[in-house]
Amino acid sequence: MTPRSRVAAAVAAATAVIAALAACAPEAPGSGSDAGTGGQAVADPTLTIATTTDVVNFNPLVGNSRSDYWITNLMYPHLLSIGADGQKAPELAEKWGYVNSTTGFYELKPGMKWSDGKPLTAKDVAYTLNAVKKDAPAGTLYGQLTNFASATAVSDTRVEIKLSKPDASLIPEIGFWGNVVPQHVFEPAGSVAAFANDGKNGGWVSAGPYVLKSVQRGQSYTMERVDNYPLVPGGKPKAAKVVYRVYPDVNAEILSLKNGDVDAIANTLPPAQVKNLKSTPGITVEEVPGLGYAHLTYNMTKPALAKKDVRLALAQTVDYNAIRKVVLQDQAVSTGSSPIMPVLKTFYDDSLKEYEYNPDAARKLLEQAGYVADGNGKFPLNFRMIYSLQDPVTTQWANLVKDGAAKAGVTVQLQGLERNTYLAKTNAGDFDIYAGNFAIMDDPATNMALTYLPKGAINYSYVDDPQLNALIEKARVTFDQKEQVPILQQAAKLVHDNVYDNVMYTQNLFVAHRSEWSGFSVKPSELLSIVNPVSVASATKTAK
Repeated sequence: MTPRSRVAAAVAAATAVIAALAACAPEAPGSGSDAGTGGQAVADPTLTIATTTDVVNFNPLVGNSRSDYWITNLMYPHLLSIGADGQKAPELAEKWGYVNSTTGFYELKPGMKWSDGKPLTAKDVAYTLNAVKKDAPAGTLYGQLTNFASATAVSDTRVEIKLSKPDASLIPEIGFWGNVVPQHVFEPAGSVAAFANDGKNGGWVSAGPYVLKSVQRGQSYTMERVDNYPLVPGGKPKAAKVVYRVYPDVNAEILSLKNGDVDAIANTLPPAQVKNLKSTPGITVEEVPGLGYAHLTYNMTKPALAKKDVRLALAQTVDYNAIRKVVLQDQAVSTGSSPIMPVLKTFYDDSLKEYEYNPDAARKLLEQAGYVADGNGKFPLNFRMIYSLQDPVTTQWANLVKDGAAKAGVTVQLQGLERNTYLAKTNAGDFDIYAGNFAIMDDPATNMALTYLPKGAINYSYVDDPQLNALIEKARVTFDQKEQVPILQQAAKLVHDNVYDNVMYTQNLFVAHRSEWSGFSVKPSELLSIVNPVSVASATKTAK
């Protein structure tokens, strides 16, 4: 974007974006749930939510586990939220956009406070972003800051962002992904990458609807209401306490929900359980729009997987239709093996077709790659595939992947792991094949930068393709969406054709809660679902 005409066009487009974003309005609490039974509301109830994993990081700038997010998001606000269609919506920020191609801004909702009484201002936002850029914590936000230069609080409610180069996605993406932390708590602790924020020095400080008060690892996390939370009607959360209770698996969660021991389940339901729970008296099932995808990633640092023919052969050993029909009970759809999902209609390219399930063709590709099968038809290829045992859907289809590979003469060794071990091995690249899912892939340019650029935070294939890199970088500095779309479609085709990622399906999700609770505000993905801050703060219990 060095020519003046390109810069002028970018600025004009950014100005148009500002006008459109300024008109955004938050979703009304309760829009995603029934309105209750019409009975008397219970005053100051306790909302008990089931989870399957302990918190690893209480520091929201470091954590990348769902259980971390479910709890820390109730204390550390985001600047922006998101709608079911992937469009950003206000949260802490009322307005956002670009002043010019290298300057962005957020206008904050006035009157926000931390739970210790100190005001939440633009200084906290600027501190958070600058500290993450400087200290490089291993969290999602840092991965969004490639073109971030600095943040400055120009008033109590306005923060301006300087970009090192034009980036059309930076302002909406860091606004959505980044939690804001209290400068007066985090700065004295030193590096935000090393700060445990474990509550040992006087407890936690929150600007969300709840503040964490006690932790019993392996058992429960108890949070108490913050009386001043102006993002919900009345400015005060309905439930006096929120308790996250830890269970060994989702089946134990469902049993406790049926017994009335918990009020809601944070994890999404296994597809086979959805129909059963929908017909269970006293339980309400909510549908959560899916903005993520499930995928297999092949570690290209391994010599065999560095070969395109081997990756394509493996992709052709997966029976995608069987996985979606049998395991997911027809609650998922194909993306055409594209990293851009159909729900993102502006960007989606329906000319990309799903990899064909064809073990015989896979065999020919392996022979073409120079491999020779033995007398039993087995190739000298043995791959270790990791997945989370706390993910019941992936746990089921992992065996189908193994069986499909065996039909083509390839050995896949399954390594199901406890979730935190799985995350550690994923981050260390300690796998041949990664099986998992990304909860929210909302912005193609940013998502591709994180997933496919050489230093991308979630580049689990370790791909480094100069042509793909150039397309992604070009898309990130293209403010005009009409110009950006074909660039991203070219990038998606490169990913598809080279099997840099094997995207298997996108899925609408389901969560369950006791029917005496209503007022939940459903947001897309398991990461937000009904456990997003506005939803939890709006949840109301009706007397039986």
